[in-house]
Amino acid sequence: MLYRRFGKTELNLPVLTLGGMRYTKGWDGPHDVLPDETLENAYDVASYALEVGMNHFETARDYGRSERVYGKIWPRLAAAGETKSELRQRIIFTTKIPPMPSYDHMRQAIEDSLERMDIDTIDNFDIHGINNEEKFERTFQKGGCLKAVQDAMNEGLIQHLGFSTHGPLPLILKIIESDAFESINLHYYYFFQRNWPAVQLAAEKDMGVFIISPNDKGGQLFNPSEQLVQLAQPLSPMNFNDRFCLSHPEIHTLSLGANTREQIDSHLSSIVADIQEDASPGSELKTVQQRMDQQSERLQQSGQLCTVCHDCLPCPENINIPEVLRFRNLWKGYNMQQFVTYRYNMLEAHGDWFPGQFADKCTECGDCLPRCPEKLPIPSFLFEVHNQFYKPKKKSH
Repeated sequence: MLYRRFGKTELNLPVLTLGGMRYTKGWDGPHDVLPDETLENAYDVASYALEVGMNHFETARDYGRSERVYGKIWPRLAAAGETKSELRQRIIFTTKIPPMPSYDHMRQAIEDSLERMDIDTIDNFDIHGINNEEKFERTFQKGGCLKAVQDAMNEGLIQHLGFSTHGPLPLILKIIESDAFESINLHYYYFFQRNWPAVQLAAEKDMGVFIISPNDKGGQLFNPSEQLVQLAQPLSPMNFNDRFCLSHPEIHTLSLGANTREQIDSHLSSIVADIQEDASPGSELKTVQQRMDQQSERLQQSGQLCTVCHDCLPCPENINIPEVLRFRNLWKGYNMQQFVTYRYNMLEAHGDWFPGQFADKCTECGDCLPRCPEKLPIPSFLFEVHNQFYKPKKKSH
């Protein structure tokens, strides 16, 4: 395993982190009921993660049973003759709690997480999902949830403070500039590079950088299109994306929401390769990246590529135009229909975690057209994506 200094926290994190949201039946039923099947799956995966050096376990208050599952299984991970205290020193825990409406709410949530996880201190704590201005204001409300976190830090209940976000780039930059946090948990992958300025700014401030869901939200690369498989050779699409992210020294760890040992194995080859070699012009990574880039260049030459500049926003109908057109890029350039279907149909159902109306809400008002530097026929592209990928939800009877 390779490890990187997680910015000013001085934590030494493995470049692959074990995410805790995908264990068997981890979301089903009452979250305070822990089925044996869930516990055994989590124990098997976590014990293997420790065996290969993945000693950073990440979870969240809102990940179903996850905090409680970790609280039950981690004491079982001790090696022969190892005390619980010695084992605890080997495991780094991150958990996340969303911005709460008051000091008391946040304090109670922190205490709940400590109890659920059966630990005395949270090594790394994120305020979870500062995705819009409302959650930003709630986080920084005087005497509110941030103050509760800071008091918990002063008492030793929390060691380090970061934040996670699915928000727009300007908001992310604003949060980083607040200088209130030691680390950031955000989206950045080969197929979504919009947040690169935030990664750079975080690095300038010596913040730890943790990448969310690189191979699910990053393109469902565990089930790639045949075209993507061919473009990525001799790597797999997942290995390419892992190595693309880790070729940036500003990035310290990638989340891996594994629920089998084999899923961990599928990523290990990404980090066996010399990351320094990946930065050289003739490396496998650079060769594959050049091949991937050429697909976008072909779209651009045909006048079909959205550069995801966001100049088309705001949309009067609250359509997330850049994201819909990014999906079109992935469809036309890489045949990533399965991923586009999955993500497009999450619109309208996930609030500030994935905002925007379906593209058929476009009224063809033309408001976006003069702002598009590529002069794309945006309304027709929006309707094209909707007609191709929208899947109506089945009505329950």
